[in-house]
This record gives sequence, C-alpha cells and structure tokens, in this order.
Amino acid sequence: MPIAANLLLKITYFYHPSNRRKKFPQGRWHRRKLFFGTVIKVELIHSPISTTQVEVNYCAEPLPISALRLTLLMKPYRPAFALKNFSSLAPSKPPISVQNVETFIDARSIKTGFDPNTCRSNFMVENLLRKGYLSTARQVFDQMPSRNTVSTNMMISGYVKSGDLLKARHMFDTMLDRTAVTWTIIIGGYVQKSQFHEAFKLFAEMRRHDTQPDPVTFATLLSGCNDAEADNELVQVHGLVLKLGYHSSIIICNSLVDSYCKTDHLDFASRVFEDMPERDSVSFNALINGFAKDGLTEDAITLFLQMQNLGFKPSDFTFAGVLSAAIRLNDLAFGQQIHGFLVKTGFVGNVFVGNALLDFYSKYDCLVEAGKLFDEMPDLDGISYNVLITCYAWSGQHEEAISLFRELQFTGFKRRQFPFATMLSIAANVLDLRMGQQIHSLAIVTTADSELVVGNSLVDMYAKCGRFEEAEKIFRSLAKRSTVPWTAIISGYVQRGFHEEGLNLFNEMHKAGVRADQATFASILKASANLASLSLGKQIHSFVIRSGYMSNVFSGSALLDMYAKCGSIKDSIQLFQDMSERNIVSWNALISAHAQNGDAKATLDSFEKMVQSGFQPDSVSFLSVLSACSHCGLVQEGLRYFRTMTRIHNLVPKKEHYASMVDMLCRSGQFNEAEKLMGEMPFDPDEIMWSSVLNSCRIHKNQELARKAADQLFSMEVLRDAAAYVSMSNIYAAAGQWDNVGKVKKAMRERGIRKVPAYSWVEIRHKLHVFSANDMLHPQMEEIRKKIEMLSKQMEKEGYKPDTSCALHDVDENIKIESLKYHSERLAIAFALISTPEGSPILIIKNLRACTDCHAAIKVISKITRREITVRDSSRFHHFKDGICSCGDYCFDGYRYGIISETRSGETACVVRSGIGNLKFPQRRSKILGLQEQEPQGDSGLQIEVKHACCNGFALLIFVVQTAVIASEAF
Repeated sequence: MPIAANLLLKITYFYHPSNRRKKFPQGRWHRRKLFFGTVIKVELIHSPISTTQVEVNYCAEPLPISALRLTLLMKPYRPAFALKNFSSLAPSKPPISVQNVETFIDARSIKTGFDPNTCRSNFMVENLLRKGYLSTARQVFDQMPSRNTVSTNMMISGYVKSGDLLKARHMFDTMLDRTAVTWTIIIGGYVQKSQFHEAFKLFAEMRRHDTQPDPVTFATLLSGCNDAEADNELVQVHGLVLKLGYHSSIIICNSLVDSYCKTDHLDFASRVFEDMPERDSVSFNALINGFAKDGLTEDAITLFLQMQNLGFKPSDFTFAGVLSAAIRLNDLAFGQQIHGFLVKTGFVGNVFVGNALLDFYSKYDCLVEAGKLFDEMPDLDGISYNVLITCYAWSGQHEEAISLFRELQFTGFKRRQFPFATMLSIAANVLDLRMGQQIHSLAIVTTADSELVVGNSLVDMYAKCGRFEEAEKIFRSLAKRSTVPWTAIISGYVQRGFHEEGLNLFNEMHKAGVRADQATFASILKASANLASLSLGKQIHSFVIRSGYMSNVFSGSALLDMYAKCGSIKDSIQLFQDMSERNIVSWNALISAHAQNGDAKATLDSFEKMVQSGFQPDSVSFLSVLSACSHCGLVQEGLRYFRTMTRIHNLVPKKEHYASMVDMLCRSGQFNEAEKLMGEMPFDPDEIMWSSVLNSCRIHKNQELARKAADQLFSMEVLRDAAAYVSMSNIYAAAGQWDNVGKVKKAMRERGIRKVPAYSWVEIRHKLHVFSANDMLHPQMEEIRKKIEMLSKQMEKEGYKPDTSCALHDVDENIKIESLKYHSERLAIAFALISTPEGSPILIIKNLRACTDCHAAIKVISKITRREITVRDSSRFHHFKDGICSCGDYCFDGYRYGIISETRSGETACVVRSGIGNLKFPQRRSKILGLQEQEPQGDSGLQIEVKHACCNGFALLIFVVQTAVIASEAF
C-alpha cells in the first residue's frame, strides 16, 4: 500500500542525524535506513507541499545522503532542489564522488525534460542573489544560453528585494510567459514600496490575462490592505476570495484577519476567524494583536488563554501581542507574570520577545528593569536599541539616550533603522541645534531623511530651535503633509513668539483641508493667549466646538488658559465648571489662571479643592501656588506649601521651585533667608535667581547685595537675558559707577545681546494696534498725544508726581519727565480711551515688565477716567480700578497686606492708608514695625501711613488706637 509523501517527508526529517540523539537512544539509528529504503522504493503521491517540505527541512543544515536520493527520485523532478541539497551535503563525509552526483543530476534533468545548463545557471543566479551580488547575478543571467521563466522570476525578485522597482518592472514587461509566481513577485514589490494602487492595477491586469491567482498572490495583495484608505480594496479582495472558493485557505484567511485588524475592522476580523474551518497559531496571533492594538485587552488575554487550552503553542508574535495588551491594561504585575512565563518557556532569549518586553517596561517607566533586561539579552538588534533609547528620551534622561545612540553607531545594524526621529526630538527638547544638524546629516547619508516620520521630526527640531528657513524648506519638500508637520511648524513659530506667523500657517492648513488635532488647537490658542486677542480666542473656541474636540480635556484646558491670559477670568471659571471631565491638567490651568491674575486666595482655594477631589498635585501645581504666594507676599503660606512638596506629596523641588521661593523671599525683603536658601539648595543659583535678587534690591534700596547680584550675573557667560543686563546697568548708574555701566554695555555687545524694545498693544474692533516708546508712526498719533497731555494735567491735580528713577540717568530732569509720558503702555491706553465708549474696560498687553512710574500713573488714570484698566506685563496681570491696583503695589513698593478679619460694631479700630486703599483693624495690642504715625485729621481717627512695612501670610496688622469706630474701605 503506497505511503503518503507528506508523512514520509516528515518522518525523514524526524530521523535527521541532528535529531538522532534527541529522539532515540544509541543503537536505533538503523531505523533511519529502513525508512529511507521504504521512501525510495514506493511510488510517491506528490504535491507542491511535498517538494516545499523537502526544501524547508533539508536546506538549513548538512544533509544525509538518503535525503539527496529522495530529492533525486521525486516526481515531478525539481533539479533546483537537487542542486541545492547537493550543495548542503556535509563536506566531512562525502558519500560518493562529486562528479558522479553532478553527472546523475544532469542525466536526471535531461530525462525529465530540463536543460541541465539552464538548471546550473539558475542555481548560480539564485546563490548570487541570496548573497546580495545582484550585478554579478545579472551578468550570469545575461550570459545564459537559454533561460526559462524561473530564471526571469529570480532576477525580478532580486531587483524587488534590492528596491529597484523600475528595473524589475522593465524585466516584467518584456516577459512573454508569465506565471502566477511572476505576477505575485511584482505585485509584492509595489506593496513593499507602499504603492498600493499600482499593485491593485497589476492584480486587475493579471485577471484580464486569465492568470489564476494562488493563495500566495492573495496573501501578498492583502498585506497592502493595512491602511484605512484601502478599505474598499480590502472588501473587494475578500469578495473575490469567496467567489474563487479560497475561503477555506488558511493562508488567505490569516491574511484577511490580519488586514481587518490593521484597518480597525475587528468585527470583520472576528467573523472571518470564527468561520475558518481550520486555524493555526498565526490565526490566533493576528487577532490577539488586533485586540491589543484596539485596546480590547481583556479580549486579547482571553483569546491567548483559549489558544493555550486548544493546544496551540504560542510564538514570539503571540507574546508580543499579549505584552502589548498588558501595556494598555495598566497592570505591571500581569506583565511581570508574562515575563516569568517567558523565562520558564525559554522565549526570553528570543530577540523579538525581548524587544516586546523592553517596550513593556519602557511604557511603565521601569528604567532599571529595562536596562537590566537589555544587558542580559543574548541577542540584540536595532529595534532593541531603538526601544531603550526611546525609553530614556521619554523619561528625560537625554544623556543616557545620546550615549546609547553613539554605541549603536558602532554596531553592525542597518543605519536606516536608527531612531533618528527620537534623537531629533531630544535635540528639539533641549534646543541643541548642533546635535540636530549632526543627526540630520547622518539621516541624509542613510537616506532615512526621506521617511515621513524623520521629515516631521526635522521640521519640529528646526522650528523649535528657531531655524524657520530650514524648517519651512523641509516642510515644503515633504511628500505628504499630515497634521503632524503642520502642528510642528505652527508650534515652533508660537513658542518663539512669532504668533502671527503661526496663525497664518493655521489658516493655510485649514485651506489645504488638513484636519487640526488637539495639539494644533493648543498651539494656536497659545498664540491667541499671548496676543491677548479675546475675539480671536473666541473664534478658535467655536472652531474647537465644530471640530468635536470640546469634550477633550486637554483642549478644554488650553481654552481655559487662553481666557485667563486674555484677562477674562470669569470665562475661565465658567469653562472649568462646564467641563464634563477634569484631570490634573485642567486643575493646573485653573490654579494658574488665578495666580496670573493675582488672586492668591482663589489660587490656594482651588489647590485645596483639587486635593480634596482626589487629584495628586504635581510640580506644575506647586509652581503656580508658589508664584501666587510670591506675587502676593504670602511668604509664610509659600514656605508651608514648599515644605509639603516633599513631606506630604513626595515631590522633589526643581530649580524653578527654588527660583520662585528666592523671588518670594527677596520681594518681601528677607534677603538673608534668600541667600541661605540659595546656599542650601542642591544646585548652584542660576541667572533667574540672581535676577530676582537684583530686581528686589532695586525696590528695597539694598545697594550692597545689588552689586553682589550684578557681579554674579556679569560673571555668567551663559547669561542671555537682556533685562538682567539692563538692571545691572541701572544699578551701577544709580550708584554713579559709570565705568561698570560701560563694562556691562561692552559685555552685551561682545555677547551679541540686544536690549529688547518695549511694546504694548491693544485690540480695538478685532484689530491689534502696537505701540513702542515715543512712537510716532500710528496714524492717530496726534490725537493720542493730545489725550496724554490732557491726562497729565489732570494727574498733577490728583497729586501724581513722576518717578524719574525709571528714566535715563544721564539726561536732564525735564527730558526724563517728558519721556515717561510716552511709554508704550501709556500710548496704548490713550488710544483705547479715544477709540472706545466711555466706561468700557480696557486691556493692554506689554512684552516687558511695567515700570514703577507707569504703574502709579495708570492707577491715577483709572480713577480719573473711571475705567477698569487691565495691564498684562511679562510678570502678571494688574487690574486697575478707582485708583487701586489688584497687586496692592506689592510688585513695586515691597509691601502687602493679608486678609483682614471683620470688625465688630463698637470695637475701636484704626485706618491704615496705603497704596491699596484704607484698611480698618480691630483694637488689639501689638507692636508694629515700619509704621509712621501722623496726626489725626478731623474725626477720622488715628491715621498711619505705611512706608516699607511687609506682612507675610494671613497675619493681621494689629496696633493700638484710642479712637472710636470709623467707617472705611476694607481691602
């Protein structure tokens, strides 16, 4: 009775010499000969799978002579297999002479109708192509006396694998006799190049030529249907599969499941999977990975357990999908259990599985575990390096990522697979243009710069580094400009302060039909906020609603921040209350909004409500709180919150938190405590801290410490802040140290630092009007100057006296007074007064900090005009109303009062007159420092004028008075 060929071939492999000691004890090797004898004598039942099984099983390692005999006697005869198996014979034990075997192969080829010369040439071409010698293979091909379809198919395949699709197509077009294999090879070439439409055209042409596609053809074509844009083609191919009766082919069904999963049609993928008459591990792997990708983690894990129960052995692809599901499951312990199972089953040594584990640990920020696994992996590839470098980059450990990338360059891995995008993102984040240019050069050498993801990263890097010419050049050269590069270049312009350019690009993006995402909206909302254009911000708000991103918590937070920076704190609060979902970002935006507008009480209340709502504050939360405490003089509260960072919330204060604390202490005049804190912190004071010291010394007239701070700043080679140099120059000029003034100006010239001009702008009827100091370019400047002169006369009557210390030091006093009148913010206010209805509020934006004189002048102007004037400078918001500023003059005069408790009727009280109005206090006994008593005026009681007093925290100013209760304005 004949024996099936497939069964015999598997038995032959079972008795391979390399498996002899594993399968049987010594002395049983004679059974191998018995089986081989049976194979040679019987009449075999052949199929394509049988010959393929021979090729797969016997080409991986040296073969026994019996296997060679088997291939020589196969029907139909395959001379290429015979030559291949002959070349794989173990050289240590040649069974028969080489010449006899070659002669036998030639004779067998002639007998079965094959040209032995063509067979030998085909064998040579195949070996050359396998080793990568394409040009030599082509020479052998051209010199062949006769060729067959196999010869041409091999050359077309060689060109396809090398990426030369033009030569492959040319050779394909010149062929007269094309088989299904030929069509499959060229279709696969276009699929590899992502030219899916051309691949489908070829498939349609193949059908017109009456060439029947085989399962491999369908599998190749389906591999190109992995994009959402190929939905229609995928459905058409599926319909043709059903029409031709290939629905039971496991190869095609697996491809269909995989394609439906990759195009996010899990319902169709599950249906095909359920209808499959036969499944294998590939079927399960495709659906497990599809579930994991779509976030259906429980379904993926359930299918994995079902796979094991049915007896299918998981492969490396299986575990990759399960680990991907574990990442989305947000369960570190489950992933660690899978890691243990991999160690137990021996899969942990597989580089593909090891990379999946690396990715799992990197997503959980387990840098120690990821680094240890990387060091212990027996085999590494470019992906291993890519995953760990990306892990370091995400965690902010840029030095480790750069070091590992340098190590990667000395490996033998393909440079085209290097993580160029990740390294460019690091260069963009640290603003290292030189590093980014080096990565760019390496990407050009490896032709990786033509990849879309690398091109997007290049645009982002150059834009963030301020090299917009290069960024635009690369951006315009991109073959496909998706949302990502548009957002990158818009964000770059906005971050560098070129808000109008960013908004213009957004308009261009909209006209091009590219859909904006939440990152795009965040950038243009930031531009609107920095321009303080409330009308523009509202337009973008409506755009966000139409785009369907209003429910997104990040878009909502960006809108909240925009309204706050445009001075509309009421809209910010309303937007926060209307949010259907809140997270730490939205809470931080609300806290920051209150802090920017100088409302310390609301800032601290919002922080406490956030904690009560179950949200853990982060470093951004504390930075807003400390900033509010600093600007409002709540030193004790600020110190308390600073301590809770480490004691309660386990947060390590960063340099910016220490800078805020130094600023807080210096503003309140506690310079000894500030110097002590700078000495105790874990890093050296930077230019920001010393600049805070310098500005506060100017307010508190501390000349000695001011000179020390100026010297520290002057010694910093990295100091790029022009404002710090100007402050140093003013300190030296006020002290009459003109030599030092000259040194500061010389240092600015040598370091290429220019003083940033002061600009103020106001939005009138949806149009921004920008002013500079002593501006003469505005078309209504004559009316503006007349308004300023009129205001100056009224201000003098109210007791306003110009503070000429804010003007140039080496000019006449009258020139100083005249120059102060025409500071940019005063020009903007005057224009707003003549351009808006009486009583309407005014919002002014200034790019630098307002000077002391302008602050005092705007207070008086708000009282004279009975207007509510809001000025947003580089430091904070100032809300002026009825001659009072919301900052309580703390930002300029160095004192501030806390919340005052209510007084009871009949209890003696006093009035404190200050820049923030009259304050009423109950009678208590306490000693007040820094207060100068004045004679009572009329029956108003004892009045005290504050000179340089400072009250920290919520402490009460309490002193003894002996007069009756008086009515006064309470702050």
